[in-house]
Amino acid sequence: MGLKSSDTIKRIMQKRQTGILLVLLCMVVFMAVTSDVFLTWPNITSILQQTAIKGILAVGMTLVIIAGGIDLSVGSTVALSALISANTMVKYGSNAIWLAIIIALVVGAICGLINGFLISVFKVQPFLITMGTMNIYRGVQYTISNARVVRGLPGEFTSFMNSTNSKLPIPVIILLAVAVIIALFAKYTKYGRYIFAIGGNEEAARLSGVNVKMIRMLTYILVGVICGIGAIVYLGRLASVDANAGTGYELDAIAAAAIGGASLNGGKGNVIGTILGALILCVLANGLTLLNIQSFYQVIATGVIIIIAVLIDKISDK
Repeated sequence: MGLKSSDTIKRIMQKRQTGILLVLLCMVVFMAVTSDVFLTWPNITSILQQTAIKGILAVGMTLVIIAGGIDLSVGSTVALSALISANTMVKYGSNAIWLAIIIALVVGAICGLINGFLISVFKVQPFLITMGTMNIYRGVQYTISNARVVRGLPGEFTSFMNSTNSKLPIPVIILLAVAVIIALFAKYTKYGRYIFAIGGNEEAARLSGVNVKMIRMLTYILVGVICGIGAIVYLGRLASVDANAGTGYELDAIAAAAIGGASLNGGKGNVIGTILGALILCVLANGLTLLNIQSFYQVIATGVIIIIAVLIDKISDK
């Protein structure tokens, strides 16, 4: 009887995406019933815009988690990339918008390269390295900004980033583009197969001829570039950047990936599940705000969801 029950639970857990979607739908129905504002288009747009930045970073986090790593520096990378990009736009005006976007991507890539190099070459735990670089990147951002808010971004940039295309906000379109590209990249390229192999069994991957150091380094660089994209979305939505930009984004990204089915042990994860996980977090935060529930209860609720996701992952692996 016990074995049958265990097998039943395992089969249910293996249908993770279906379960996540059902949870999301239940949350939407509950919020719609309890709040007249929830299903209005302005509020839906707000949820989608909030999901965009979290979802973009969570997609990058999913890649590094699949490869058996973690990146606690994504929030600080977003902040540093956004600051340098914003300073470029403010100094040189609308003629430098594309230059500023490229700079954000390059800064993100450099941060990712530093993470990947330290982790791959010195074989130090990703948790410890990225905890260190999280503080370094944040410190550099504080130093450059002198803890001041950067405003005055070109109107052309902010107007475009806050516009819609076929009723979808531009940040959401960017999220969908990133998600599709990364999903196809992970599924249909050698690189994608390699990151799953490394996360599943690093030694077996090495013995099979996979250049583990190079793949891991490329993964962190790619996550850094994705953080650069997130920085552009952040700037477009808020039209400014301050010293606390991106704070806590790393936890949201990890939470979305974990809820979506990415195993913190590596070797498992998918982009669709991650996007659904980001939506769950944003619907939860938005709904609790509409219900006038204080913000610290939202933090508690997010923590509970993360723990449940980890426990589900543990059960499904047995």
